[in-house]
Amino acid sequence: MDYALEMKTLFIDVKGKKELNIKLPKGKVGLISSIQYLDQLKELNIKDSVYGGVVLGCNADNAVKIKDKVDFYFFLGEGRFHAMNAAVKTGKEVYIASGDKISHEDIEKYKKELKGKILKYLNAKKKGILISTKEGQYNIKEALKLKNKIQDSYLFIENTFDFSNLENFKDIDIWINTACSRIEGKNIINMEDLPKV
Repeated sequence: MDYALEMKTLFIDVKGKKELNIKLPKGKVGLISSIQYLDQLKELNIKDSVYGGVVLGCNADNAVKIKDKVDFYFFLGEGRFHAMNAAVKTGKEVYIASGDKISHEDIEKYKKELKGKILKYLNAKKKGILISTKEGQYNIKEALKLKNKIQDSYLFIENTFDFSNLENFKDIDIWINTACSRIEGKNIINMEDLPKV
């Protein structure tokens, strides 16, 4: 008898409110946010600002589109993840509603760590390709293309990765993430960051 458990995904529209008390430097500011603060972002009245819109940890296109019109960004949202992607993709500082900031030093540190991962990838004998079955993160076509291009690569598919389990595969030198770029680690490189082959 098969007792497979089927889970359904339920998407709920969530809107957040954020109290702001932050000082921004002088200059043109790009306004970006996570999705739950988009309505509030549209209502912001900041002098010398350019509206960008929603950014994600895996997609900073809205920040990149206004890059040449702004000196820095203001991110209306929680945490550093989405803001860091916007900073890395644009090379500009991002001030976060919490009072935190992604500085030029943070961007350079990230780029240095990425160079280290690229070197590790280039010197790796065996590579594991991570595939998530989550909706919006399931990139099987891209993973299979990588598998065909990369010698000694192996596919690993799961809904939610338990990274402690990856340690069981000691012969894998580096993991290639084809899902959300939030999945990071010392031995994990995002598919988009791979050197062109």
